Amino acid sequence: MPAVPVLKRGGVGRAPISVVVPTLNAATALGPCLEALAAGLSAGLIRELILADGGSDDDIVALADAVGARLVESEPGRGTQLAAGASESEGEWLLFLHADTVLEDGWVEAARRHMLEHPAKAAYFRLRYDATGVGSRIVSAWANCRSWLLALPYGDQGLLISRTLYRAVGGYREVPLMEDVGIIRSVGRRRMRRLDSLAMTDFERYRREGWALRGSRNLICITLYFAGVSPERLARLYTRSGRV
Repeated sequence: MPAVPVLKRGGVGRAPISVVVPTLNAATALGPCLEALAAGLSAGLIRELILADGGSDDDIVALADAVGARLVESEPGRGTQLAAGASESEGEWLLFLHADTVLEDGWVEAARRHMLEHPAKAAYFRLRYDATGVGSRIVSAWANCRSWLLALPYGDQGLLISRTLYRAVGGYREVPLMEDVGIIRSVGRRRMRRLDSLAMTDFERYRREGWALRGSRNLICITLYFAGVSPERLARLYTRSGRV
């Protein structure tokens, strides 16, 4: 089990943020993500941490108990897990993070400023990968450009959204793929903004599959999605094409 800070069951008083992290056999990788969240606890922003688990057979139950997180179990699938976690949350704001996403220094102040100054909007973080080299720079530059120009961040950039707005747009759909794009499209460009803060995420899948190949596959999938291909069909296509 990774060494992580205890987040204190129940958070701090009436703190505004419920953090929801989908997990599937991610117990050994969660340490850095949780360590970064400790700053939000100390600052009085985090009310609770919810691990939305899709049927892990690792030590996730023990880890959740050790750090004071609520474990919400559901069928596997990121959209399904995120929706389940959100349904059990209590905060006025929801912060959705992937298990391999690490918020960098400064995220607390950026989140606090957003909640105070832009309560009717959702927000995402600028992306950085935990790797050096031309591949990670190109992929992160494209992601940040896409997010800025098209107002289309992906789930690995996090999502900070008020409960009011989350409910108004219908929340996460229980689909096998494109759950992040779906909710962002529902929020809309005018209600999205970028935080002046970084989220670092794992580059391993790009490294393993080849960053150009995986990037091309992602681009094809998003193009087909906007062309009207269903998430269910895309998931079948994506799995056959080599997604892990």
